[in-house]
Amino acid sequence: MTLTAKSNPRVLCIGIPVRDLTFRIEAVPGRGYKVPASAYQEICGGNALNAGIGIARLGGTARMCGPMGDSGEAASRFIFDKLAEEGIGTSGLIHMPGLVTPISAVLVDPTGERTIVTFRDPKLWDVELPAADELLADCDAIMIESRCGAFATPLCAEARKRGIPVVVDIDSAMSLNQGLLTASSHLIFSAEALHATAGVEDDEAALKKVAALTHAFVAVTRGPKGTLWLDDHQQFQETPAYPVHVVDTLGAGDIFHGGFAVAFSEGQDIPSALRFASAAAALKCTRPGGAFACPSRAEVEAFLADKAK
Repeated sequence: MTLTAKSNPRVLCIGIPVRDLTFRIEAVPGRGYKVPASAYQEICGGNALNAGIGIARLGGTARMCGPMGDSGEAASRFIFDKLAEEGIGTSGLIHMPGLVTPISAVLVDPTGERTIVTFRDPKLWDVELPAADELLADCDAIMIESRCGAFATPLCAEARKRGIPVVVDIDSAMSLNQGLLTASSHLIFSAEALHATAGVEDDEAALKKVAALTHAFVAVTRGPKGTLWLDDHQQFQETPAYPVHVVDTLGAGDIFHGGFAVAFSEGQDIPSALRFASAAAALKCTRPGGAFACPSRAEVEAFLADKAK
């Protein structure tokens, strides 16, 4: 699938925002241990929200859609303020009375790797989204968290009928008969999620198994090993990761998805969009702060130009 070149693509980000409490520690503690943190920061996150930050900074316009906790929560107001600072639209976010906005404790060790514990109220999935005509009227692409398939698959299917690409960020196991697999144009898995979904540990075999169930583009991100994907001829291709000094990996995968959504919606081909996404994620990893450490469009383009020399 290719698109007509478009500047400043408008991307609807479907997901569940999260309040992230991040702690820098020397090592993840064992059971029953206490450890001091060398730094603390409160930010907001969630796959789609993080991708939205990437979209806004990398040349697109992002709008959030999905459930949140009660409107009286301090966490809810904090998230809305942060989204406003990034220029991300919030008209698609829906407050769920009496519920709690998801919250994560994020432990970041000296290698930049993160360990995360998250609470999400199961009742958030009872949300009813606005009508498709309202959400898709001004939309060039959808970026959706796979965990939102239960309430957003019909919207994604309608988007595909209208020729709108649907990029899915898959970071947890999916059922092989889940409707989102066929209601999407691009399925990008983390390695762990791909293996759990396919029930196969080998990347190539797992991708082939998923590809047999969908007409969507399928890929798997593998951190420093780069991205493995299937082309139009069902041949494996690889997009290398860019080696950088890693400080913080929190949000890097989400920035990758946001960068890909922007680049592809602009009309870039798959290899170029994947390189752009990989560069954005690599630069993010060199800085602390989760997705709020996402680089600008100019920084990514300068980075790619330097690598092309």
